[in-house]
Amino acid sequence: MNKSPLAPEKFPDMPAVSGVRFASANSGMRYKGRDDLLFAVMDEGTTAAGVFTKNSMPGAPVDWGRKILSGGTARALVVNAGIANVFTGAAGIETVEKTAETAASLLQSNPEEVYIASTGVIGELIETSYITDTLPGMLDSLSEDNCEAAADAILTTDTFAKGATATCQLNGKTVTINGFAKGSGMIAPDMATMLAFLFTDANIPAPILQELLSSENEKSFNCVTVDSDTSTSDSVLLFATGNAKNTAPSAAADADLADFKSTLLSVMQDLAQQVARDGEGATKFITVSVTGAETDTSAKTIALAIANSPLVKTAIAGEDANWGRVIMAVGKSGEKASRDKLYLKMCGIVIAEDGARSPSYSEDQIAPLMKRPEITIEVDVGVGSGNAYAWTCDLTHGYIEINADYRS
Repeated sequence: MNKSPLAPEKFPDMPAVSGVRFASANSGMRYKGRDDLLFAVMDEGTTAAGVFTKNSMPGAPVDWGRKILSGGTARALVVNAGIANVFTGAAGIETVEKTAETAASLLQSNPEEVYIASTGVIGELIETSYITDTLPGMLDSLSEDNCEAAADAILTTDTFAKGATATCQLNGKTVTINGFAKGSGMIAPDMATMLAFLFTDANIPAPILQELLSSENEKSFNCVTVDSDTSTSDSVLLFATGNAKNTAPSAAADADLADFKSTLLSVMQDLAQQVARDGEGATKFITVSVTGAETDTSAKTIALAIANSPLVKTAIAGEDANWGRVIMAVGKSGEKASRDKLYLKMCGIVIAEDGARSPSYSEDQIAPLMKRPEITIEVDVGVGSGNAYAWTCDLTHGYIEINADYRS
C-alpha cells in the first residue's frame, strides 16, 4: 500500500529510554519479507500500567494483560502482527501462557511480568512455535536504539510506523517519554484504541502510573476514530523503568507531576492523531470540536457522532461542505442541543448561526478550503459549558478496497 498522504515526513529521532531494549524479527507466521514479532525487555523494577478494550469479545492477550496488571511490574513485552489471537478458545490461552513462559525463562523472571499483544486476523489460531522458537534468537539483537524497527514490526494495514517522543522535568530530573502505536482500521474509542506502547525512565509507582494513564487516555486515544469499530485487541501499555532516579511522587495529584502529565498527554495525542492520519484510505485529517454542550461527556458524544458519520466523512472525501450532514449528526447523537442556537464553522468559515444558515455564508468561499488535507469542524450546541474534541479521517473508496481484500 502507498504511504498515507497525511503521514509525517519521517519517524521521529528517539533518544534511548534507559532500561528498555527492543528486538524485532520475522517469525514466518503471516508476513513475508518483513518483521512481524517484537520483543521488548525492561530492567527489573519497571512499573506497568494499562488500559484495554471494552469489546466483549477480547483476545487472549487482553485477558492476560488484565490478569497480570495488578502485579504492577513488567520485564518484557511480546507483540505479534498478522494474527490477533481472538476467538481462539483454549488454544489461544495456551499460546499466551507459553509465550509468557518462554520470555520469562529467557530473562529468568516471572511469566506474570511478561505482557503480550497480538493484532491481525480474528478467529485464526496462532502456531505457538512461530513465537516461542523465534524469541531466543532475538536476545542478541536487543538494543535501546531499535525503536523504529520495533514500531515497524507491529503494523498490519498501517502505511507508516507511528512514533512520538518528548522530555520533561520531574523532581529535578530530566525524564524521557517514548511511544509507538499501530492502527489504521477497526478504530473507535472505547477504553483504549488500537495498540500503543509507551516507555519512560521516570520513577513512578504503579498505582500512580495507572491513574495517569487512565486519565490521559480519555483525552487522547479515546478521542480518535476511523470507522466506529472497536477492536477486540485494543491495548495501551505504559512502562516506567525508574532509571531517571527522580524522587517518586506520592500521589497522581502531586504538583511535581504536572510537567510529566502534560508531556505524557502530548505524546499520547500525537500518536492518536497519527492513527487517524493513517486511517485506511484516508486523504483528509479531520478535527471536530464541540462546545456549548450540557457536559463534557455530552460534548464528546456529539463530537464522536459527527466524526463517525459516514455521510459527513464521505462528503469531506468529496471535498463537499455538505454542512447539513453535520447538523444531522448532532441531532442523532441523542444529546441535548439547541436547534435555534446552534453555531457551525467549517475550515474557519461561519456556516450556520442562531439555528439557520448564516447570511454571510457562500459555497464559493469554502470550496477551495475543502481541498486542503486538514479539515476542521466546530459546533456550539448552545445549552451549556461542556466541550470536547475528536479526531478522524474521511471515508474513501480506499477503505472499501483495503477491507474487502484484507484476508486475501
